Parts: sequence; C-alpha cells; structure tokens
Amino acid sequence: YPENVDKPILNAAGAESPPVVWVMLKTAEGNDRPVSTYLTYLEEELRQYFERIDGVADLFIRGGAETEMQVSVEPESLASYQLTIDDVITALQRGNANISAGNLPVGRHDNRIRSVAEYRDVNEILNVVLKSDGEREVKVGDVASADFGYEKMDTPVISRYDPGIAIGVRMEPYTNILDLTDRVEQVVEELNDGVLKEKQLWLQIVSERRPYIRGAINLLKQNILIGGSLAIIILLIFLRSIAPTIVAGTAIPISIIGTFVALLAMGSTLNVVSLAGIAFAVGMLVDNAIVVLENIDRHKGMGKSPFKASYDGTKEVWGAVLASTLTTVAVFLPVVFLEDEAGQLFRDIALATSVSVTLSLIVSVTVIPMFSNKLYTWTDSTKVKGIKRITKPLAKLGTLLADGIMAVVALGIRNVFTRLVTIFLLTGGAFLTVYTLIPKMEYLPQGNRDLIVNVLIPPPGLSYEERRKIGEDLFEDFLPYFEKSKDGLPPVRHMFYVGSQQSMIFGVVSADQLRTPELIPVCKEIVSQIPGVFAITNQANIFQRGIGEGRSVSVDFSGSNLDEIVQAAGAAMGKIRGAIQDVQVRPIPSLDMLFPESNFIPERDLLRSVGMTAEQFGVALDVLMDGRDIGDFKEEGKKKIDLILKVADSEVRTPEELYNSLLVTPMGRTVQVASLSKMEKTAGLSEIRHLERDRTVSLQVSPPYETTIQETMEIIDNEVLSDLRDRGLLNNIRVGMS
Repeated sequence: YPENVDKPILNAAGAESPPVVWVMLKTAEGNDRPVSTYLTYLEEELRQYFERIDGVADLFIRGGAETEMQVSVEPESLASYQLTIDDVITALQRGNANISAGNLPVGRHDNRIRSVAEYRDVNEILNVVLKSDGEREVKVGDVASADFGYEKMDTPVISRYDPGIAIGVRMEPYTNILDLTDRVEQVVEELNDGVLKEKQLWLQIVSERRPYIRGAINLLKQNILIGGSLAIIILLIFLRSIAPTIVAGTAIPISIIGTFVALLAMGSTLNVVSLAGIAFAVGMLVDNAIVVLENIDRHKGMGKSPFKASYDGTKEVWGAVLASTLTTVAVFLPVVFLEDEAGQLFRDIALATSVSVTLSLIVSVTVIPMFSNKLYTWTDSTKVKGIKRITKPLAKLGTLLADGIMAVVALGIRNVFTRLVTIFLLTGGAFLTVYTLIPKMEYLPQGNRDLIVNVLIPPPGLSYEERRKIGEDLFEDFLPYFEKSKDGLPPVRHMFYVGSQQSMIFGVVSADQLRTPELIPVCKEIVSQIPGVFAITNQANIFQRGIGEGRSVSVDFSGSNLDEIVQAAGAAMGKIRGAIQDVQVRPIPSLDMLFPESNFIPERDLLRSVGMTAEQFGVALDVLMDGRDIGDFKEEGKKKIDLILKVADSEVRTPEELYNSLLVTPMGRTVQVASLSKMEKTAGLSEIRHLERDRTVSLQVSPPYETTIQETMEIIDNEVLSDLRDRGLLNNIRVGMS
C-alpha cells in the first residue's frame, strides 16, 4: 500500500449499514483536558469492550485526535551538521526494527531467535546516531526534540453544546436490536462506574431504536387485546349466549399462544413484523370456530344431545373449514421461502399468520367440539338477560340484509342472460375498481422514530475551523427549541453534530416521539441558510440503509467522461427540483467535485545543483506540513502509536507560508521552498466513485411524504430523463434508478 495510506478494512456490517446506537464520549466536570485527546485511549482501551458485545459488527468513530510520538527537527541545526531530513528518516527507520531470525534447535527444545530494536522510550529515539566521524557522534537529540503530541484535528464533534467523540455501533446481520442495545447500555454503565470514573470521563447514549421498537410492540399488543376483545363482544351480540361465545373465544388465546411457541421453535423472534402478522390474523382466528360452532348449534336445534350435536356438526363441516384454511395459508406460506430483502422483511409476518390460522383450524375441530359438549349443558342457564331485547334491532337488520342478498342472487341467476350480465358486471367492476383505486407503490413505511437526521454536503476543501463553526451555529440556532417548547412545537431532547469533510451530520432528537415530524420544517429552514452547502433533512427510517438516507430514490449517472456526467447530473438535479415541490436532492459526490490544490513543481536543475532529488523535495514538504509518518513507537506495556517526523515550531496555515518555508539541502544550506520550485494553484477530484467500473455521480432524491416513491420514479423517468435525452445530455451516459 502507498505510504501514509490506511489499509482497507473488511467487516460484517458494510459501509452502508447505519449505526443502531450512537454513543458520545465526554469529559466529566473538573476534567480540563480536551476530550479530543482521548481518541487513542478510546481506540486502545474502550473499543475492545464494545467489540466484545455479542452482535456488534463494527464501530463508527469520529472526532478526536490520536496520540503521536513527534520528533521535531530544527532546520538550522540540521544545516550546521550538514544533515538532511532524509538522513533523519533513514536513521530512525533503520534503528526501529524487530526482526525474527527463525528457530534454533538446542537439545530437546527450539529457541526462537529475534533481533529486538523497537523504540520503547523517548531517550532511545534521541540517542539514535545520525552521523559519526570517529571522534564525534551527532545524535537525534542534537538536532531535534521528541515528545508525545496529537495529530491535527479533522472532524469536529459536538453533543449537547459540548465537544465529544462519536461512537456509532453497527450490528451484525440477524442480530436482535433490543438485546444488542441492552448489552451496549450495560457496558456503558459498567464503564461509567469503573475505568471512566477514574479518568473523569463518561459515555452517553444519545440515540437508539428501543423506544420506537418497544412502543410499536406495545401498540401491537394492545391492538391484539383490543381486537380479540371486540371479536368476543361481537360474538356475544350475534350469538346472544355466553356459552357459544366462550367456546368461540377460546380459539383466540389458544392460537396466539401456540403461535408464540411455534415461532420460538422455528428460530424467529417476537418482533414488530411477527406481531403485526398475529394482529392481522386475530379476526381470522374465530372464523373456523364460528363455522363449526354454528353447525353444532344447528344440530343441537334438531334435538340431538350435546355430544351428538358436537360430533355430527364438526364432522359435517371440517372439510370446508380445512379448505378455507388452506386457501389462506397458500397465500402467505410461499412468502416464507422468499430470499433477499423481501424474505427478511415479510418472512415473520407470513410465518405468524400461517401458523396462527393453522392452529385455529386445529382448535376448531378439536377444542371447539369438546368445549361445546361441556358448556352446552349450561345453555339454558347462560342466556344473558335482556340481550335479545337489546340486539333485536340488529336481528331485524340482519334479516333484511339476508333477504336483500338472496333477492339479488335470485335475480342474478334467473336465466342465462342475467347470469352473463352478472359475470360481466362483477368481473368488469373488479378490474375497474382495481385500476382506479389502487394506490401508488411505496417501498417501505417511514416509521415514526424520534430522530431527525440532517445531512449537509460541504463544498470540497472546507476547513476544520469552518466546519466546527457551522456546528456551533446550528446549536445556537436550535437553542430556543432545546428542552423547551416554542411555537407549539415539541421540545428537542438532544442534539449532536459530526462534521467530517465528505458530509456533516446534525442529529435532532425529539422529546415527543409521535410529534417528531413537526420539527422537520424547522430543521429544513435552519440548515438551508448555510451558504454553499447541500442539505437533506429526513426523519430517521427504521428500515434505512445508509446514514440519513431515509426514503429516497437513487439516480445513477455512469460513463467514462466525468465532465459529461457532472453536466447531466447537474441538469437533472435542477429539473427534479422544478418538477417535484419540496423535494430534497443530495448529489453523491458533490457536483462541485474539484478540491482546491496547490501544486509545488520542483525545478529539476535547481534541485540537482543543491544535491536533492524530486522525492527528497516531496518528503521535505510532507515534513514541513503536518509531519510525516515514518514508523511506529511502542512504549513498554502500551500499544503502538505513530512515529511522526515534523519541523519544530512550524505551523503552516496557507500555501504561501509553505512556499516561503525553509528546508535543508544535502550541502548543509537552508533555502526557501520558493527558490527550488514554483507554485501553481489548481483543483483536483475530491472523491472517486465507480459503479460497475464506470465513473458515477448519484442523485439521492428524497420526495415529500405526500409523494410516493413510485410517483417520484415516474416523474423522474417521464419528465426529467426524457427531457435530458431530447437535449442530448445522456448520449454517452448510462442512467439507472433504484
């Protein structure tokens, strides 16, 4: 891999997987040390506690500055000893090596032979010999100093108006989010009460999904109870007797409890989707019981004994009940075997519905006849006094409806002509109804989480200070809404900001989950006032893929000519904004793809005259900037940190300062960078993005909630892309939507 470039990392979560829990590391009261200086401590000591949690795939860490061992050289001292930056780098790298020489057999055992020469303290670095003539040695300590320091800050992080370090916990596939979050919370509490308390630090969970998921589960439980209760009340009204009502009502709890057992046996969990399947099936659970019970009641009315009526009534209709159940199961069961996302989303609901309906069949032909036999002996004593008088109007209405239906059926089958007309009307009416009333398609529901995610795309090259100021301004603008209600809006419970170079994330957590969408217009108004920044505001989706994506359509423009791709994407972006009101469009990467650059072009003849090469010149510039990583430093009992070579008392703020800085030549002279090169200001790519090996720019289109995903895709295809094709902007470009 190239020098100073991190190696690629493989993990089970994937780059597009959003964190399910956000945690902030902060300093406690009385700790004056900046929290940014604890990044190395977080990576070396705290990360392991989270990675050991069952179900954690990876950590998304932003903010802070890692600890470094910084060797700061003085150019004047180097020149006086006729030494260069290259001499220092070579000496430090060659003296910092552990080498294994293999195993040496000695008697009955092998001895491992190793050369151990890694630096373990500052003095070892300062005592490295740079030059020796037999009489005098020049050591690193003669031309440089060495001490612990911190890398240059890159990503500002703010939480509740205080700086922090953000930790996003990504989960492994098929992990239970509730259990994972409980385990993360337990680890956070143990760390806060243990090692962090001693260091005057603390961790705070700022965003999670438990409130939404548990609220949804509780709501579904209530719906199941209410639905079951209403079903029993309706049975009581129409059956007008306690005994048959109790008999039919037993199908609901038995089938639901049996479904829980079946889901556990099949390895499924009791989640929002499976509970929704049970809620859907509650009304169907009594269907089979009612059919069987009604037929038993008919046989009992023929003068048969309770046992005979129960046996004959069930035997007569069990085939019809079986056929009815199988048709329902046949609709849901194939969904269980679907693969990919559809299978993961709908498997539990299909499984829960199929199992519960199947159990209701078993209950209707086993429990219902037996229970009827026992309870029908109490029929005369279980009549509800007055219920016939109360339900008499309903009975009359039912009779009228039945008579009306039978009259219509008789009219429809009177002769061949009426039968054909009936078939035509029913079939044509069904197709017409489907065509006119079918709703537009949406991929997934939005959900109602308490988190609003604002994704801000800064122009390339926006400085750390400017990004930090944007975060501070956002917190200042939201101060009137923080922990108090304003203009009738719900208060903001928490806010956090992560300002990386590629995208800045500003999260707003509502104190009232159900009223979270009311804060979206305020967020849009505030983030839209930031000049030069693309802003996307979405309520966090329970099914979202990337951070802050929400419900969106991705339009990919791919090709070989980057200028043509950017031109087409820019035209499409403007057209989409005009075609869909209140739409939000996020370009990935930014359409302003050119990152400001200052190129230092060495004059080769001048370099040769002072004994330097182009490589030595480039390395010297790297050292003059933020310092160059030349190896590792491992203090005794601690993990490795970077060994950085930099220039003492040098903090370059502008390209002009670097251009006028001094560097040391092999001839022992200090010269300005400007005397060996010329500076040209230009621009380069900020990000390289490919899709199927072609350069790609994507537009992430987030429509307003009243516009479905299907409508959005139709507008983009029929109005936007067709117009671009007519104008010839897509001649050499492949466009895809997802």
